[in-house]
Amino acid sequence: MKHTRNPHAEAQLAELATQLDHWRNARTSRAERIPLALWDQAVALTSWLSLAHVAKTLRVSWRDLHQHCLAHAASAIADPSPTALHFVEVPPEATWSRPPPETTLELQRPDGARLRIATHEAAVPFAILVQTFLEPPGCSN
Repeated sequence: MKHTRNPHAEAQLAELATQLDHWRNARTSRAERIPLALWDQAVALTSWLSLAHVAKTLRVSWRDLHQHCLAHAASAIADPSPTALHFVEVPPEATWSRPPPETTLELQRPDGARLRIATHEAAVPFAILVQTFLEPPGCSN
């Protein structure tokens, strides 16, 4: 992978090199291992800078840094972060599961006859029903 110059990453690398030099001067034994926190920072910088450049600047073995990068990648695969997204199926809402809102029509003629219609149907021929109901009663032939 080709890395381009990143001034921010270079500044972080210089800061990490200073921290590593301070650790080297303060350690009690030459056999003491570099703290994992420093390795983690070095591994993170390899996302922006070449592994060889990071290793050379920090004065650590390329192979050791490479091993930490591999271990970091393996742990990221084996232990996914708790914020990882998972697929959740949401069933579609059935259109037939809910009736349409109820429509109520109440009519009363001058002669006292009443008509009340309550329906959930969307297409009711209300105009024809109203016209038929309101027509004066007549003789049927």
